[in-house]
Amino acid sequence: MGLRILASGVSGPIGAALLPSLKSTGNSIVRLVRGQAADNTQISWDPAQSIAPESVSGFDAVIHLAGESIFGRWTDSKKAMIRNSRVAGTLHLSQALSDAKEKPQVFVCGSAIGYYGNRGDEPLSEESAPGKGFLAEVCQQWEEATTPAVQADIRTVHLRTGIVLSPQGGALGAMLLPFKLGLGGRTGDGRQWMSWIDVHDMVGAIHHILKNDLVQGAVNMVAPAPVRNAEFAKTLANVLSRPAIFPVPAFIVKTVFGEMGEEIVLGSQKVEPGKLVASGYPFRFRELGASLEELLRGKD
Repeated sequence: MGLRILASGVSGPIGAALLPSLKSTGNSIVRLVRGQAADNTQISWDPAQSIAPESVSGFDAVIHLAGESIFGRWTDSKKAMIRNSRVAGTLHLSQALSDAKEKPQVFVCGSAIGYYGNRGDEPLSEESAPGKGFLAEVCQQWEEATTPAVQADIRTVHLRTGIVLSPQGGALGAMLLPFKLGLGGRTGDGRQWMSWIDVHDMVGAIHHILKNDLVQGAVNMVAPAPVRNAEFAKTLANVLSRPAIFPVPAFIVKTVFGEMGEEIVLGSQKVEPGKLVASGYPFRFRELGASLEELLRGKD
């Protein structure tokens, strides 16, 4: 018998792969949606407002991925939206779950490897200290916002997600056009580490977490083999049969994207999936080349 799952923020690339996968394995999904609920498969919510505990009672699992996109120039108003959509929404949902008559067995909540900040060549595990910078602060507050659920003895998992490789958009989607045109190349000096995960493994790992009662707290959602930016560019170009000879200088990234470019595009995070490996998750894509081949050439 499948689980009854409450889900938020599943309209992006991860959700586009996750929802059909959850349904295909016999689970029933109710979505938290902004605005009017269309039918009984949706519950209306406003992340900025408190939630009635009875509306989120009776679910086996809650998967909470909602949050304003981090891409774009980080103006003061954009930063406020990024922070508030994650922290306030998570806190209100967490409080409602903790007060619900029938609490879920597991609360799976989004986070990001931005938690670690720019760390150069340092290997990063789930036990590593938080870093500095805007995203690191947001991720710390985001994770802390689940405290009511944790205190109510709901198994709570923070998905510290790396760069999710999906043909549906996201970081890979933004890179494809210049690379297809033969205008791709490394960014900055190309030495920054990119910790990535194939969308198939992102979905598979969430299934694994739902079923594995021993997994809780922070979980690094990354493949076992991070690569430097220059290697990522070379591999992507090879898969597309294009050259990778047009580097993007760091000053252009900073000029065009400002603080966002400095933290996300030029920042370095060499993250290890310690908990996924220790709990026996069988990665489908451990190497970048195999992932990109599957995603971009449709080979299974």
